[in-house]
Amino acid sequence: MSPRIAIVGAGAVGGYVGAHMVQAGHDVTFIDGWPEHVEAMRKSGLTVTHLKDVAPFNVAVRALHITDVQGLSKEKPIDIAFICVKSYDTPWAAAMIKPYLAPDGYAVSLQNCINEPVIASVVGEDRTLGSIASSITVELTGPGQVFRAAGKSGASHTVFRVGQPDGKISKRVDQVRELVALTDSALATTDLAGERWTKLVLNVMGNGVSACTGQKSRDSIADDRIRQFMARLGSEAIRVGQKLGHHLEEMFHLDPEIIARAGEGDAEAKRIYDQNRLDSISKPGGGEHRPSMGQDMVKGRRTEIEFMNGLVVEKGRQVGVATPANALLTEIVKKVER
Repeated sequence: MSPRIAIVGAGAVGGYVGAHMVQAGHDVTFIDGWPEHVEAMRKSGLTVTHLKDVAPFNVAVRALHITDVQGLSKEKPIDIAFICVKSYDTPWAAAMIKPYLAPDGYAVSLQNCINEPVIASVVGEDRTLGSIASSITVELTGPGQVFRAAGKSGASHTVFRVGQPDGKISKRVDQVRELVALTDSALATTDLAGERWTKLVLNVMGNGVSACTGQKSRDSIADDRIRQFMARLGSEAIRVGQKLGHHLEEMFHLDPEIIARAGEGDAEAKRIYDQNRLDSISKPGGGEHRPSMGQDMVKGRRTEIEFMNGLVVEKGRQVGVATPANALLTEIVKKVER
């Protein structure tokens, strides 16, 4: 039987992935805290558009205000709850949906940062999975409107990586992989922690920079000084991840060691890194996207800086790796935020 699915936080990623599940015929309930967005979904559904190659589509959806969630107690329980809220909202979001999970139901972190431990502390580690969305470039452009600043990645780049904390490829992992694969390319991973840190490095390099400059990715990458600062941010995060024992995957189709050495001033590594980054914005639509934290700043929302660059600083302190660039950026973003 098709599982009952809840999307807790129907923003850019939650709305985008959930819309594809609905399009495929799944039973999906969207829960969100933005009243206008919920009402727009109820009235006109969710509309998904892409920058290129994919025709726009609209799906009729079931949407609940947070105050409506208690009504789920009178319905069949939820089998899979995708947690798609900002990191700072994770504890209450997990606690809110927990009473409505089926006895064998579980929660999936479909979020930017490392939130599986928080979710596990609420629903139990044996009921916690993670799904990483890499370079998905989606934005909630208005109530009921989701835009992806690209086409589908397909075989050129695996967007989703699904795993559970113990590294087992369980039926649950396969089930979630199949669900997110309705959206774009997906694989199951036995190393969720390593995949999460790899994604964290990418977030660390771009999100805070966009938040405090207001720039889209292409503008930051095109600036020689900012591009080098981004390498320094990534380098520190990579060295912390290595010290923590994580296996790091390719980043921007580069070996992480290239980015680490580029940030540390190695001339040859810097040449390779610069060429890669500049090539990425020379393509049509390349970098024409404001990262999620930049979007938050524009909308006057709280950022996730403490869960990204701030986490690198915290973990670096624990393992004895200096992270001055990440510490500085964290403070700058906090100032701009205030």
